[in-house]
This record gives sequence, structure tokens and C-alpha cells, in this order.
Amino acid sequence: MRRFSAEYLDRTREEMWADRTALEPLRLASRSSVLDVGCGTGELAAALGNETDARIVGADRDPDLLAYLPPDVQGVRADAYRLPFPDDSFDIVVCQALLINLPDPERALAELSRVASESVAAVEPDNSAVTVESTVASESRLAGEARNRYIAGVDTDVTLGSRLAELFEQAGLTNVQTARRDQTKTVAPPYSEADLEAVGRKARGDAIHTQRGDLAGDADALDRLRAAWREMGREALEQTQAGEYERRETVPFHVAVGDV
Repeated sequence: MRRFSAEYLDRTREEMWADRTALEPLRLASRSSVLDVGCGTGELAAALGNETDARIVGADRDPDLLAYLPPDVQGVRADAYRLPFPDDSFDIVVCQALLINLPDPERALAELSRVASESVAAVEPDNSAVTVESTVASESRLAGEARNRYIAGVDTDVTLGSRLAELFEQAGLTNVQTARRDQTKTVAPPYSEADLEAVGRKARGDAIHTQRGDLAGDADALDRLRAAWREMGREALEQTQAGEYERRETVPFHVAVGDV
């Protein structure tokens, strides 16, 4: 399973749950205990805490990430395939962007169902449906190429969000309900420090360099992509210095909830 830094999780999940409408099918107000599997630094756990007075436990393989959990969330080091809890331990078991990073999401879903006494919920993206709009003409095209190479290169299904309901039904979960939360991130003047850092990473080609092992294609193709990415980043940097750079990225997250 891939590992992610706290900085990466903070950056990619920022403002994810500013609007919590998509969590309504979880019926959180009626729950007394919640387990967040693959909790990372606790963005989802914090959102859940705003919707319920239930006891919330966060589980993750990486103990370093557990240190960032909100103070009212208990952290437990755990593997999604082998949760250290008895059957029916929590009213509802949830996860966010976990199944897309597992080689065997069906096995993990069965384990989540085992420790749930009432329901299981998942929030997963469909990375094939991400859209990017930018004042740099080449950025949308290059982002699409990088995304397609990533989808083809990783050994997990990072597009399964749109098939969550089917996955839940195949796992034997019933009364499956779905919702959708589109996470839109914008860059526009006045730029934040995080915006400026992101533009700097583009100009250096950091994304292509760090994800190279997950991208499909031979060395020459990836070298060409990084060179084009850096050129795009330099144009973004010039536009930023002129106060003209704008970017809008939308990632569709699908929510599914089913009863055990």
C-alpha cells in the first residue's frame, strides 16, 4: 500500500469537508461509535466530529500520521486488512481515499464490515474524471497526460469511486445509498504561500519526478513529460509574478453507505 506524508494529506484534503452535505447518508447523529480506517491526519475524523457526539476512533498503519489526529479522536495503529477489533465493535466504519490505494479493496471492505455492527461507508475519488482549467494553455493537457499515465501505471484502481455502489452490493451490504462531493481547489490572486509553493513545484517538475515510479511509459516519454511540465510551470510562475495566473481543479469524490 502506498504511503503519504502529513504535508501531502493536508494539501490534497484541504477544505474537503467545508461542505458536509454528502455525509448526510451516514446518519451520524444516530451513531454512538465511529471507526475511521486509513484516517491519515484526521481530516475526515474532524468532519465526522462536527456531525456527531459519538466516540470516534482513527486507525492507520502509519504511526506518524496518528500524531496529527484531533485531540478528541483516539488513534490506533492498524492494517485495513486485519483490524485489531472484535466483530461488531463500532456502529459505523468509514474510510476516505483508502480503497483506491489497496491492491484488494474487496478484502478491506469485508474487514470493515466485520467490525461494523450497523453500517459501512466509503468516500473514494474517481481519478479518471478529474478536471483542470488553467490560464496556462498547456496545463490542462499535461495534467490529463500525467493523470492517465498514473492511472495506467499504479497497481490499484484509483478510479473506483464511481463504482462504489456496485462494490458495496457485491460485498453483501444492503440499503446502499450514494452521494457525491466534488472537491474544487482554486488558485487565484491574491496568492497564498501554499499557492506560491505549488507553482514553484511545477516549475521544478517535482510532481513528475516524485511520481515517476507510478507513471506508465518509458524513460524517454517521462523525460519529455517532465520537460514539458517544467516549461508549463515556468509560464505559470511568470503569470503568478504578473498576478495573472488562475487554476481550478475539481476532483469528484463518491460516497457510499450500506448496512451490514
